[in-house]
Amino acid sequence: MSERFRHEALFYGDRTEFLAGTVPFITAGIAEREPVLVVESRQKIDLLRDALGGQAEAVLFADMAQVGANPARIIPAWQDFVSERGAEGRRLRGIGEPIWNGRTPDELVECQRHESLLNVAFGDGQPWWLLCPYDTSQLDDEVLHEALRSHEYVMDARSNSTDSTVFRGIEGSGAPFDRPMRDLAPGSRGIAYDSETLLQMRRAVARFATSAGCGADRAKQLVTAVNEVATNSIIHGEGQGTLRMWRDGDAVIAELHDTGRYRSPLADRARPGASPGDPRGLWLANHICDLVQIRTFEHGTVVRLHMKVDPLHQLHVVSSAAN
Repeated sequence: MSERFRHEALFYGDRTEFLAGTVPFITAGIAEREPVLVVESRQKIDLLRDALGGQAEAVLFADMAQVGANPARIIPAWQDFVSERGAEGRRLRGIGEPIWNGRTPDELVECQRHESLLNVAFGDGQPWWLLCPYDTSQLDDEVLHEALRSHEYVMDARSNSTDSTVFRGIEGSGAPFDRPMRDLAPGSRGIAYDSETLLQMRRAVARFATSAGCGADRAKQLVTAVNEVATNSIIHGEGQGTLRMWRDGDAVIAELHDTGRYRSPLADRARPGASPGDPRGLWLANHICDLVQIRTFEHGTVVRLHMKVDPLHQLHVVSSAAN
């Protein structure tokens, strides 16, 4: 075991290679009495339970589809594991597979960002070992190459580990993120907001979300998330910003732009403290919305919030319109 955080990618091509890379990793942790948490798909959890037999009782399992539906929620889950199970510097092990074939393009980019930010979150902390499987039969070469940039080490199915020659390092992992996002929807209208117009802005979000297919609860949640981010804009972005909203497939998107600079790479993943004055807007947005994208450009910061519409409400709206 390394004397510091070890972030390692596991490249596998099929079920046999997946088990060959993960089972020895888990059983070695059990033998060393190290707490082990596996965050995987339901299918892979069942595979591992069968392969481990009775030893599976010594392992913690969590469904990645729930923990990491929004990738920004994964680091706080790992932080909870480390703080709760790693008392007094106790060594730990984890397996997490946030990237799989089926993630949307937006989710994929945010998962890749998450993988880099793990180095920032844990690189200077206590030693523990995180193994991140990548399915080489399902993922594009560029996705696999990005895994080499975000992981210091790479393991093959024979448990052979090598250094990644293109690992970007801790500082590079936390550098301002300016990867382009998909273009705005044509015709999306900008709404300027400041401290005097927050109420009008919230009403506009509620109206648009409802008309776009969100039920009352989902619309209210989106209003809360937008208000939190807008308040951050007012405090840190010279007192004002611009909101745009549009429907994109099965989601409503609200994008907020201000002239502030997003300098803390983990700000949206930092659990708020007990003080009412502690920052919590981005944290709340990530726990309300299905996806949050944050970019820092020369002209300021953009936060894009994704809220999936309620299928039952959408059906009701369409039916009412037809009648």
